[in-house]
Amino acid sequence: MLFTSNRHSMAPEKTAVIGLGYVGIPLSALLASRGYDVVGIDLLEDRVAQINRGKLPLKGDEPGLGDMLSRAVKRGKLRATTSYDACRDRTVIFVCVDTPIDADKRPDYSRLEEAVAGIGRSMQRGTMVVVESTLAPGTMLGIVTRTLERESGLKLGKDFKLAHCPERVMPGRLLYNITTYDRVIGALDKQTASRAKAIYSKLTKGKLHTTDLTTAEIVKTAENAYRDVQIAFANEVALVSEKLGADAFEVRRLVNTCPFRDMHIPGAGVGGHCLPKDPWLLVQSGKASSPRLIPTARAVNDSMPFHVVDLAVDALRAAGRSVEDSVIAVMGASFLQDSGDPRNSPSIPVIESLKCAEGLRVHDPYLDKIAGVSTLKDAKKALAGADLAIFMVSHKAYKTLTPATLKKLMRTPIVVDGRNLFDTEKMRRAGMIYRGVGKKVI
Repeated sequence: MLFTSNRHSMAPEKTAVIGLGYVGIPLSALLASRGYDVVGIDLLEDRVAQINRGKLPLKGDEPGLGDMLSRAVKRGKLRATTSYDACRDRTVIFVCVDTPIDADKRPDYSRLEEAVAGIGRSMQRGTMVVVESTLAPGTMLGIVTRTLERESGLKLGKDFKLAHCPERVMPGRLLYNITTYDRVIGALDKQTASRAKAIYSKLTKGKLHTTDLTTAEIVKTAENAYRDVQIAFANEVALVSEKLGADAFEVRRLVNTCPFRDMHIPGAGVGGHCLPKDPWLLVQSGKASSPRLIPTARAVNDSMPFHVVDLAVDALRAAGRSVEDSVIAVMGASFLQDSGDPRNSPSIPVIESLKCAEGLRVHDPYLDKIAGVSTLKDAKKALAGADLAIFMVSHKAYKTLTPATLKKLMRTPIVVDGRNLFDTEKMRRAGMIYRGVGKKVI
C-alpha cells in the first residue's frame, strides 16, 4: 500500500536517537540543527563523554559534521547519555544501532533487541519509534513490534506508532547523504507516514517516498544487494581480463559507451558495514525461494582480497623472492578512501595472510591499528626499504606517489595495485614489477 500526504508543519517533537555511530551521530546533529531537542543514547561511556564535550568521535574526514555537532551541544540542543530513562519524555525515538550477521550469515539482532527493549520500558503512550537500522524483511512486524509491545504493555497502532526509514549514509559523506538523498519511509498507517514525513522533510532536500513497513525493509536490503552484484560482475570481468592479457578498466570504459550500461569499478574487495551484510539479510528472509545470484556475488567479492594475495605471491616469485623473506607494506587499512572506518575492510584478510612475512607494515592516515598490527602514518616511511607494496585503498595520501618515487624508496620494486592507482605503461617504463586487479602482467 502506498501512503500519500502533504508535508505539513508542526511543533518540534522531543527526540531521542539510540546508537551514536555513523548513522546516529549525523542524525542527532542534524535534528538539533533544525531546532529539535535531542538526546542521544549509547552504551559506550567514552563516546557519550566525547559528544557531551562537543567532540566528534568518528575518525576520517566528515565535512561539516564536527562543527555542526559542536554547535548543537553548545546551544543545549543535543546531549548524550547511557540511560534509556531519557526516553520517558521523548515523543519520537530513532533507532540507529548495528545489525550485524553471525558466522552463519544470519541476522544478529542482539543489539537491536536490547535497544528496542530499553525503549519499550521507558516510552510513553503516543510515542513514534522510527528504525533507521537495516533489517531483514519481516523484522519490523516481528521482533521490533513484539519486543516493544512486551516491554511497554502498549499496543502498536493504538498506543504507539512505528516507522522504518532505513539510512543511506556513507563514511566521508555522512551529512551530504543525509541532507540530499531521497528517503523511503515505511509506516503502518497514513497518520504515522505523515508524522514521519513532517520530520524528514526538515532534514533532506530529497524526495520522501512512503510505503508499508515490509516493502521499506526489502528496498534497503535490495538496493545494497544490487550494488554488490554489480561490483561482483565487474570483478569477474577483471579476472577474465587478467587471464586474457587485457586491461579491465579499458574494457569498462568501452562497455559504458553503450547506452544503458553501467559497469562498476573492479577492485581489491568490498568492505564496510552494509554491502558485506545487507545482501545476506535479504537472502535469509527470502530463503524459501532459494536465492542463487546474491550468494554467488558475495562469494566473488569476498574472494578478491585473497586474489590480491595471489597476485602478491606471483609478483614476489617473479623477482625471486617469497613472502617469508620479504618486507611488505600494505597501503591502506580502512574499507574506504579517506575514511577511518575499518569495518569488514578487505585489508584485514590481506594482512592476516601476510603475517608470516619477514616484515609487515601497514600504512593508514586515519587508523591506529588493524588486525593486530599498528599502523604507520607516513606513507614514505612505510615504503622505505620494502620489497612489495600492496595498495588496498585509494587514500588521497597516495596521489602524489609516482613510479619513480616508489622505485627510489623500495628495496625491491614490486607493486600490487588493488585500486587502479597506477598506469601499467608508466610502471613498466619505471622498471617496476607490477600486478593489479584487472591489469596486464608486467
